[in-house]
Amino acid sequence: MYDDLKLITGNSNKTLAKAIAKKLGVELTDTQVSRFSDGEIRVKINENIRGKEVFVVQSTHPPAENLLELLIMLDAVRRASAEKITAVIPYFGYGRQDRKDQPRVPVTAKLIANLVTEAGADRVLTIDLHAGQIQGFFDIPVDHLFGSQILLDYFKRKRIKNVVMVSPDVGGIKVTRSCAKRMGSSLALIDKRRPAPNESEVMNVIGEIKDKNALIIDDLVDTAGTLTEAASALIENGAKSVRAGATHPVLSGNAIERLEKSPIEKLIVTDTVPLPKEKRIHKIEILTVSDILAEAIKRIHEEKSISILFEPYD
Repeated sequence: MYDDLKLITGNSNKTLAKAIAKKLGVELTDTQVSRFSDGEIRVKINENIRGKEVFVVQSTHPPAENLLELLIMLDAVRRASAEKITAVIPYFGYGRQDRKDQPRVPVTAKLIANLVTEAGADRVLTIDLHAGQIQGFFDIPVDHLFGSQILLDYFKRKRIKNVVMVSPDVGGIKVTRSCAKRMGSSLALIDKRRPAPNESEVMNVIGEIKDKNALIIDDLVDTAGTLTEAASALIENGAKSVRAGATHPVLSGNAIERLEKSPIEKLIVTDTVPLPKEKRIHKIEILTVSDILAEAIKRIHEEKSISILFEPYD
């Protein structure tokens, strides 16, 4: 369908890359991403990509080798004389350290932005950055899509009545307000304090939630501490039920155990991060972002506007 478009992927999320390729009607470019005997990453592109527009699909969730694979693939594509290179990063890892809020800490998101640019990317396509200002860390164009669009469409189809949209923290209030507008629902806020990284303490629930079906939308769920504590606080304060949606299912540590024990009825996530079988519990349902990414890639390649894909935050 597109002779001058090439789609390359590493090992971080091959299933998603294949789904994107199928939507576009193209084959994944024959690329070898392997290891030398000492574990060093080896990349070799087995097709001619000179003068082509290349999209490199790779999430940067742990382990750090996923990030290294992305950087090395970008360098290989640049040295193979591709005309345009877009780094398609469904999950932009290392985005949580986006400012210097304590002495002697890095701004890791800026470092990764520099590395991606220096490796050869001309453009970045990503979904739900942990903080929107990370777009400004890049000196190249960034197309920032929103997974909440997919999550909200799912919940709309379920026709849940008497819904209240709940922001899991103050930082998510803008997103939650937009989601509440699109759902035609009321809005509530969890006021919490975080005593240490990956630890949270729910302090208060602001808003009317009694006898309502609470719906929490967030960009990612990692240890699930914030999410499960928020759900418990909502039930304790009179909510009828709690459902949640998160774009990036990192689910590290004892996240699955926490979710199993929590009052959350359903957690809807996407496939920006591959979820192994042992983490696919009955409470979790996975939606695909392949449609929205394929559409964005198509529009970028055809030099068309992709603003229609930004609707959730109008």
